[in-house]
Amino acid sequence: MMMDKRLLGGGAAVAIVAALGGYGIARWTGNEPAATEAASGNAAAPAEVEKAPDTVAMTAQVVQQAGIATETINPGGLGAEIVAQATVSASPQGEAIVTARAAGAVTRLLKRLGDPVRAGETLAVVESRDAAQFAADRTAAAAKLTLAQKALAREQYLFRQKVSARVELEQAEAEAASAAAEARRASVAAGAARVTSDGRGVLVSSPISGRVTSENVSLGAFVQPETELMRVADASKIQIEASVGPTDAQRLSPGDRAIIELPDGRTVEAKVRAVTPGLANDTRSATAVLDVPGTLQPGLAVRVRLLPSRGGTSNAIVVPENAVQTLEGRDIVFVRTAQGFRAQNVTIGQRSSGRVEILKGLVGGSQVATKNAFLLKAELGKGAGEEE
Repeated sequence: MMMDKRLLGGGAAVAIVAALGGYGIARWTGNEPAATEAASGNAAAPAEVEKAPDTVAMTAQVVQQAGIATETINPGGLGAEIVAQATVSASPQGEAIVTARAAGAVTRLLKRLGDPVRAGETLAVVESRDAAQFAADRTAAAAKLTLAQKALAREQYLFRQKVSARVELEQAEAEAASAAAEARRASVAAGAARVTSDGRGVLVSSPISGRVTSENVSLGAFVQPETELMRVADASKIQIEASVGPTDAQRLSPGDRAIIELPDGRTVEAKVRAVTPGLANDTRSATAVLDVPGTLQPGLAVRVRLLPSRGGTSNAIVVPENAVQTLEGRDIVFVRTAQGFRAQNVTIGQRSSGRVEILKGLVGGSQVATKNAFLLKAELGKGAGEEE
């Protein structure tokens, strides 16, 4: 019987060691010194041993697959942030209105809504009597120029032979210059209208590269000059327009930092480019224009956090509300490390607009988990259950 008890005890010990060893791959705690002192029977061991921060090991690939977003934090406090609603819009260089340069019927449509477009690429062809007139003017002007140049050459020859008077030579030179000017005018007019080689129509082309975002034309439709047919937008040339109150607008300056909160939980860094000096009549608010790198969809509604460089600063750090988790009765924030994330104990302050002020526990420049931070808490909770 004693032999059986020893065998059963040895098997249980092996199972516990194996469980702890497997769990230690994903999570480390500071309980090892306390366990060593207890095993040695040290009576002077303190009653309460402070634990090291819990850590979840996670590769960058797993972080991406889990959809865990991070954000770099900086001191500022809730009083320093200006939270505003904003809209992604195309910059003046990022959107083009494509129009017909002459009246006529649309005979060809080469691009449709959503198609990619290169700068100078033809989108449609409009058959037009105006195009025929442009082509005819260009041909007639070129013929007159040729005739005037031949007449000038003849007068120059006669003048050198002392047969013709100087006044006749000067008149021929003036007529040649006038014909050349008319030929240039007709050529520029035909080129601006983008007359086809056969002179029957005009080409409708895009001045920028991008995608067709609007299409207001049908095959066979008769269009007037300067009628909007399509719009082309380049998603990489965008700006964000945020509405701010008059008091907040006075605190903003060009170059101030801003953080764009996207609908999917990601954040993007931006900078204030300008603030309108006047207020809109309907909203009584100013518009802060932000420059943002990367590609965003024009028309997308986002929320922005503006961080003015003057006024309202403090040493407190502000994080999104979903970044703060509660574990075993303590407030924690998961800080990004080289191996994964570390659960950092924090002291929270006031809350506002989905933001929480951290009074103690974080330092500026740290990266904290925001979106899906609860998954990290679940990993720690699962590890704690296994350990028990």
